[in-house]
Amino acid sequence: MDHRPQAWGRPRDDVYGAYDASYLHNSAPKTATQAPIVTGTSVIAIKFSDGVVMAADNLASYGSLARFTDVKRLRPFLSTSIVGFGGDVSDMQFLDRHLNELAIDEAYEHESSPSTDSLTAAPAGQLNAANLHKYLSKLMYSRRTSFDPLWNQILVAGFDSTSSPFLASIDLRGTAFTSPSLATGFGAMLAQPIMRRYAATEEDAAKLSREQAVDVVKECMKVLFYRDARSLDRYSIAVVTKEGVELKEDEQLERQSWAFAERIKGYGTQTV
Repeated sequence: MDHRPQAWGRPRDDVYGAYDASYLHNSAPKTATQAPIVTGTSVIAIKFSDGVVMAADNLASYGSLARFTDVKRLRPFLSTSIVGFGGDVSDMQFLDRHLNELAIDEAYEHESSPSTDSLTAAPAGQLNAANLHKYLSKLMYSRRTSFDPLWNQILVAGFDSTSSPFLASIDLRGTAFTSPSLATGFGAMLAQPIMRRYAATEEDAAKLSREQAVDVVKECMKVLFYRDARSLDRYSIAVVTKEGVELKEDEQLERQSWAFAERIKGYGTQTV
């Protein structure tokens, strides 16, 4: 063996021949985000009579390590819609920059005129939540067909062209659908059953008040903190109404109780 430090672990060239490193060279494109490393967990949302409530915690996990505790995953768009991101954080940042550029273009093309009835109303022709959802679904599908997907599941909330509350989802394959309540990640299994008690249909959602919808979302965030190891007790919550987007990014879970843990059987030493 060649015992020089720069060659430790390599066979001697004079005995075995020169080391062939050609297999290490790769002419393929970089695939830095083909396997998500830093990820965010659940995003949940539910419709109510006058809009939509959406929430997501502020944790970004490095694998199984709760590494970044101040990552905001709810982003407003044109003060008329809200976008929630689950999945890879670097792809979320890419999409956030892309949406910021799109919002600037929209703001220049559709400047509000002094005759607008409401100072917060979206000018005619401006992208609403339904338009934004369709745009993102085409973008995600295009990246998927290029074999370079954006590893996110996205919720879009706001209003459609008829001024009705709108809530829809897109995943990394471009699959898109709407529902009175939606959740990504573990929320699809842990939070959706709770939200469907109150908004199983569009008619049920239309009967919910803003206060009831906020209370349901806060209860779901508490359940996710109890049950999902990749969640945090600090979260962001947004309420979208015709008046605009109200976003709070540093909320704390309230009235936590771990008393239920005493009744869980099946782990550790048990006394019957």
